[in-house]
Amino acid sequence: MDYSLSLVTFKIGEEYYGVDIMDVKEIINNKSVIPIPNSPDFVEGIITLRGAIIPIIDLAKRFRFESEVAEEDEDYMQGIMIISVYDLIIGVVLNKINKVIKIPITMLQYTSQVNSGIGSEYIKGVIRHNNALLIVLDIKRLFNKNELLQLSGDI
Repeated sequence: MDYSLSLVTFKIGEEYYGVDIMDVKEIINNKSVIPIPNSPDFVEGIITLRGAIIPIIDLAKRFRFESEVAEEDEDYMQGIMIISVYDLIIGVVLNKINKVIKIPITMLQYTSQVNSGIGSEYIKGVIRHNNALLIVLDIKRLFNKNELLQLSGDI
């Protein structure tokens, strides 16, 4: 039996991250984001996608990483990763989306000793990929349910 994990990979700051592709509904090109007054600083605003209003979150701001200016880089694309968390659809803006990789599940190492700007409670594990450390995030733990419910009530 093939036990593998497909990950959507991206870069925030100097760190590489991945999320399980099963948590990702789609990746879209950047759209015009409409700001929401008095929202938390990591909320970029909202977009409409096929008639649905979707709040847009910036992970770099959520975890207080230095803001990055999007660069033209052929290895990365910019976009919004549409995910489902607690039955709510949200978008995560990413300036450096890399690619989807498939890894054997046995490569995933579980550790709480990762030195990244994201707390260990948000991390499923770590893998070594292309001579770099790839931090696999638990997308459902990245966002507080009450926070998201309040956000969805504000739009």
